Amino acid sequence: MRSLVVMAAVLAGALLGSAAGMAAQPGAPTARSVRGGVESTVERGRYLVTVQDCNGCHTPFTPKGEPDTTRMLSGHPQNVRVAAPPRLPLQGGWIVAINETNTAWAGPWGVSFTSNLTPDRVTGIGAWTEQTFIASIRNGKKSGVGRDLLPPMPWRMYAKLTDADLRAIFAYLRTVPAVANRVPDPLPPAGT
Repeated sequence: MRSLVVMAAVLAGALLGSAAGMAAQPGAPTARSVRGGVESTVERGRYLVTVQDCNGCHTPFTPKGEPDTTRMLSGHPQNVRVAAPPRLPLQGGWIVAINETNTAWAGPWGVSFTSNLTPDRVTGIGAWTEQTFIASIRNGKKSGVGRDLLPPMPWRMYAKLTDADLRAIFAYLRTVPAVANRVPDPLPPAGT
């Protein structure tokens, strides 16, 4: 009996050590999230947002070409004006231009501005429901039913994510700091 107690203690210690080691790795789920629940959903969402590089488009870049983490996932800065699509040279296959913040993209579709994904209730997705978010990605429509999501948003690829993954992304987005930033509407193509 005593050897069973000792074995159980050793096994428990090994399991706790394993969970602690996992939590120590950058980006790894914490011991608390390993047990399931809200934390694991949020951590899964953080992972998906990271590996899909959502910050690469939805976080404005600094003049040094790095994401500005003080405005994480807030979309095209409302104070950066884009008056009209640039005239693009159609020579050599170049048909896309990107502004200095990496949040305004011009091409044959006009100019698209990356959306504010923060939980700000007025200018971000803070008033959205989980169902609205999932419908937006599945249908390629703003708010699930509005205008088309424009390039470079790879919604057709993201639409293949599972409902659980999309719920996790939405859960994580609800935890990032809300940033009040009104993103402009898209501009039509030049000459229209």
